[in-house]
Amino acid sequence: MIQNPFLESPENQSWFELKPEFIRTDITIALEQAEKNLQKIRDLKPEQATFANSVKALENASLDLQSAWGLVSHLDSVCNTQELREAYNEMLPAVSSFGAKISLDPVLWKALQAFEESEEASNLNLVDRRLLNETLLDFKEAGADLPDEKRKRLEEISQELAKVTQKFSEQVLDATNEWRIVVHEEKKLAGLPETAKEAARQTAIEKLGTEKGKSSWVFTLHAPSMLPVLQYLEDDDIRRKVWQASDSLCVNDPHANEPLIRKIILLRQEKSEILGKNDFADVVLSRRMAKNGEKADEFIMQLHEKTIPFFNNENRELEEFKANKTNQDTELLEPWEVAYWSEKLKKERYDFDSEDLRPFFPIQSVLEGMFELTSKVFGLKIEERPTKFEDQVFEYGNNSDAVPQSVWHPEVRFYDLFDEQSEQLLGSFYADWHPRSSKRSGAWMNYLKTGEPTENGHREAHIGLICGNLTAPTPSKPALLTHYEVETVFHEFGHLLHHLCGNVPHRSLNGVNVAWDFVELPSQIMENWCWEKESLDLFARHHESGDTIPESLFRKMLRARNFMAGNTMMRQLAFAKLDLHIHRFLAKHEFEDLEANLSEALNSFLPKRKSTPRSIALRFSHLFSSPVGYAAAYYSYKWAEVLDADAFTRFKKEGIMNPNTGRDFREQILSKGNSEPPDQLYRNFMGRDPNSEPLMNRSGLST
Repeated sequence: MIQNPFLESPENQSWFELKPEFIRTDITIALEQAEKNLQKIRDLKPEQATFANSVKALENASLDLQSAWGLVSHLDSVCNTQELREAYNEMLPAVSSFGAKISLDPVLWKALQAFEESEEASNLNLVDRRLLNETLLDFKEAGADLPDEKRKRLEEISQELAKVTQKFSEQVLDATNEWRIVVHEEKKLAGLPETAKEAARQTAIEKLGTEKGKSSWVFTLHAPSMLPVLQYLEDDDIRRKVWQASDSLCVNDPHANEPLIRKIILLRQEKSEILGKNDFADVVLSRRMAKNGEKADEFIMQLHEKTIPFFNNENRELEEFKANKTNQDTELLEPWEVAYWSEKLKKERYDFDSEDLRPFFPIQSVLEGMFELTSKVFGLKIEERPTKFEDQVFEYGNNSDAVPQSVWHPEVRFYDLFDEQSEQLLGSFYADWHPRSSKRSGAWMNYLKTGEPTENGHREAHIGLICGNLTAPTPSKPALLTHYEVETVFHEFGHLLHHLCGNVPHRSLNGVNVAWDFVELPSQIMENWCWEKESLDLFARHHESGDTIPESLFRKMLRARNFMAGNTMMRQLAFAKLDLHIHRFLAKHEFEDLEANLSEALNSFLPKRKSTPRSIALRFSHLFSSPVGYAAAYYSYKWAEVLDADAFTRFKKEGIMNPNTGRDFREQILSKGNSEPPDQLYRNFMGRDPNSEPLMNRSGLST
């Protein structure tokens, strides 16, 4: 038995040992050690301050705490239990308080200022200077120059935000897991693809037991279960029930999230005003590419103006299509009819059904092909390792001599990533792809370790992870993904490459630690390879025959790519507008009805429906499940889409599998982290500033 399992180095992690009962002790030890490290910096006399004992020492002071708490947070996301939740929430205030105090500590601030004025500081190399400047900005923007009373209140706000956003996240998870619908008659499943029926039967067996489950089908609010119902099921009543359950998620007690949202935005606005800013958007965007909330809003409105004619036309066409097919007058659609009739219109217009692609995307083939593409384009080699869960060993990969890597669930896989030329191990990563009731929704990438140069000049290997909620295997079929799920895999893998290829000598400047309107460039550019025949042929293989996607099906897929593109674009713009409206306007004013206010503000962003849907606000984890997250920054996805569509034009011009272009992207973008400003990194790769026209062209929304 390991005495302090959460304090073990990430390379030697034994996940089976990470029990909730160790969290309090291990996090307390890590907090105490971090405090001792900070005290050494506080004890410096001004003339003693050097880069190593002030700036670098500060970056390293909380390493053990960051690592240990990262493990706790990760387990909270993928193996959530009542015991773990209680231990997490018990230690959350102390961890949040410690983090908030650092950049508000007047003695640490003086030590940094003393070093800034030294001769050594004036002679730093560019990357060390970048770390110094970013650290000084962290302190200034946190309020280090403010009076004691205001700094104390900022600490309290940080602690309160940590607690209330964690509660928001828990309630989304609990509300999602609580709901299900059981269907007993197979005739009610008319129209539903066989893969979705098989998955629903498997869910029924898991939730109802073998005896009841083998004659039933269970559908949940997890995306792989819910989306096929809304898209294909002919039974309007079941579609309505599923949609209404999703729409009313976190509306009522015991999982009501509106009171939490009100508290979160008030705390964020109070913090903004203490810091002398107009609103939370101006706080979080000051060092991002958009610079402030007004510019982010202008960006969204410019795309809105270009999109609106296509958006209105598409909705009118869909209403007319349904009227024509049902011999009824043209009228507004119900929200639960939209995906269903959209799928029918797409099938008729393009002779294309998204399900036709699913047999070509068994997850293992997708991953192996994606790794091959990574090798060809970026010069990277990926090898799978065996894994171990408790006493079970899973012999994955081709190296029978490799030591099995401990994992947190039997489905989790583990890989090493090497530079092909030097054969240097750049990093390793875990992959956890399928839904569980103890796992939060969505897909994400995170990291457990950021390596730094060692004394012999080599860099330590990074460690990362990717998680998702993709279609699961059934007893008769492997996990067959939708094309959208394939894009999700590539997206998260792009984030992972950004981390694992990072080659900056300072952890806090490495990998994904960049401006959030730049961080999505590496992830979103990867999605482009999901639309090119040359790259698809590497990973799109029929799960039975091994055949690639036929040319005729590929052409249909391309023609249907921009089907309802105006609605797709406007949906994301609506999320971004909702985010900015909440943080730039609602947070400053009292309001009675959140939904009515959002409905009015988003009027031109939302399609007209017979029944008015709620906004996504009450379950919008991007904005409200962490103290900052994507709050006031959801626009970043669209901002980065401009970057990725534009940057991919270079690959299109020079060859999508061109290793020289790929190597340049790796060297100029992936390896550089935040060692230079993001707009400069982009110019280094493209030779110019970004252009939004390629995005509109790719989306079929250019006039």
